[in-house]
Amino acid sequence: MLKTGKRIDVYDPAQLKPKLRMILIIVFSALAILALRLWYLQIIKGDTYRQRSENNSLRLKKIKPLRGLIMDRNRQIIVNNRPSFDVIFIPDKKRDINLSVEKIQKFYAVNSLAFAGELSVPNRIKPFVPVILERNVTLEKIAVIEAHSLDLPHVETEITPVREYLYGEATAHLTGFTGEASNEEIGKDPSKRLSLGDVIGKYGIEKFFDKYLRGKNGAEQVEINVSGRIVRSLGSVPAKPGEIVVTNIDLELQKAAWQALGNRRGAVVALNPQNGEVLVLASSPSFDPNLFSGKISAQEWKRLSNDPRNPIENRAVSGQYPPGSTYKPIIAAAALETGVITPETVIHCDGTFKFGEKIFHDWKKEGHGNISLHRAIVESCDVYFYNLGKMLDVDVIARYASGFGFGKPTGIDITNEKSGLVPTKSWKRKHLHAPWYPGETIPLSIGQGYTLTTPVQLANAYAALANGGTLYRPRIVKHVESLDGRILESFPPQKIGVIPVKPQNIAILNKALWGVVNEEGGTGYILRRKEANVSGKTGTAQVVSLPKDPKKKKTLTAYTGDHALFVCYAPSEKPEIVVAVILENAGHGGSVAAPVAKQILDAYFAQREKEKKHSIETDMARLENDVQD
Repeated sequence: MLKTGKRIDVYDPAQLKPKLRMILIIVFSALAILALRLWYLQIIKGDTYRQRSENNSLRLKKIKPLRGLIMDRNRQIIVNNRPSFDVIFIPDKKRDINLSVEKIQKFYAVNSLAFAGELSVPNRIKPFVPVILERNVTLEKIAVIEAHSLDLPHVETEITPVREYLYGEATAHLTGFTGEASNEEIGKDPSKRLSLGDVIGKYGIEKFFDKYLRGKNGAEQVEINVSGRIVRSLGSVPAKPGEIVVTNIDLELQKAAWQALGNRRGAVVALNPQNGEVLVLASSPSFDPNLFSGKISAQEWKRLSNDPRNPIENRAVSGQYPPGSTYKPIIAAAALETGVITPETVIHCDGTFKFGEKIFHDWKKEGHGNISLHRAIVESCDVYFYNLGKMLDVDVIARYASGFGFGKPTGIDITNEKSGLVPTKSWKRKHLHAPWYPGETIPLSIGQGYTLTTPVQLANAYAALANGGTLYRPRIVKHVESLDGRILESFPPQKIGVIPVKPQNIAILNKALWGVVNEEGGTGYILRRKEANVSGKTGTAQVVSLPKDPKKKKTLTAYTGDHALFVCYAPSEKPEIVVAVILENAGHGGSVAAPVAKQILDAYFAQREKEKKHSIETDMARLENDVQD
């Protein structure tokens, strides 16, 4: 047998040791690296990744507040809130918003529904910040979205409160409307509480009193699943509703004014002359503010903004018009106060007035004959006031006009009020780079020329005449109150000036204004009432000079006719209401504007009579109860 020193079928352990050592080194190195990595992730980066993990499953959901109610003086609600259903998309880093929109359109089409949202989505979408795909959707659409919820990850329906303007066009310029805050508005917000998606007032009372009406956002922390669906609520901070704004507006009179305006262009303002409370603020044509609840469509906005009648403009505070003959009492006040005439001064009117080479005509071709100041106002004699214009310097007229509140904002508590214009010599040099010519004061004396006024200025000036000389700041809002009825801030009458006219001259002017309505030959005779004396003044303001050629007169349009004006107050002895009416390109004040004022006064006195009857019935019932007791 062959013998050897070693068996060939036995492994030598010495040969395996290096290999085993290498394997162990690799294993322990891998375990060490893994341990270091776990230590780094859990100890060094633990808080960071823990926060990320929580953020991936927890969301802070904004709760939008209900805006405050807007009420009239009798606590009738003018603006309310209603629920609206929106379709929203909550993006993450992977989800494609365009794909979701396409799916929604597809599901809608099966049910013969159209997608009404914006087809173009924002270029920059922040993760987990909701994007509204469609606003104010129907319950039918809600059902479609919910039925396909598994196919529409990160798409949700949300209930959002939106404004409900109960009287639409009749109160649109008064209430205004709301909209989502823009980036610029967010940047300028003094409270620093605005964020994208917040709703703020954009116009009218909604904007002027936004800080009271807006309320404060709440928040809810929710847990969501991988599809973006809410699993449970982890707690919430409720939203704080806005405060209630109670106005001085009389809703019944507001509706009467809107009905009286009809489809004509113009405005109506009614005030309480004893304290400046605004009872009516109406402008026509108007718009439906409910269109702005949520987001107005591009098509609707284009229609409104391109309308030549300019329905968005609040003519009551922004419309600027020549005052026409309603300016004559101001000219008369200047003439009386400066002593250039007395109440007994008589001027002959033959229908024309010549100044240099120019001839000015009276509205009455044959003239008024010999006429005093009283009858000149009653009959609205132009020639009488042409003569006053010749006697008065333009800067003197401006001083008295400014004293009545013309040429500057009244301070009414609403947006977009304009100043009107009271021309002076310095104004013309500055703006027209030319001197003032004496002949320019002649048309100024009958409210023509450069002079411009707003309806609210006109109403406020006559309110001062009616109450004996005090100018008040027109107040739309009476007070702001909390939901439990506590008055948080009130807005009492605010005296802003006294007209520069002596009491005896105010009495002279008021007597003449009474004559306009109550004396035969008065231009406002149509407004004469049995129940209560009315004082007022008609006005017809020429927009363009009438061409002498009859053929050229045919080229005049609906926008070149005379403006019709009428201002009145009643009862004459102790006035409770002042009404100013301006109808654009409508004709003569006495025949067109005065009937509008009459409808408002009819509504006012009918309402007062109803309240008086109710008060008597209440007193009788109380008396009967006392007798029985």
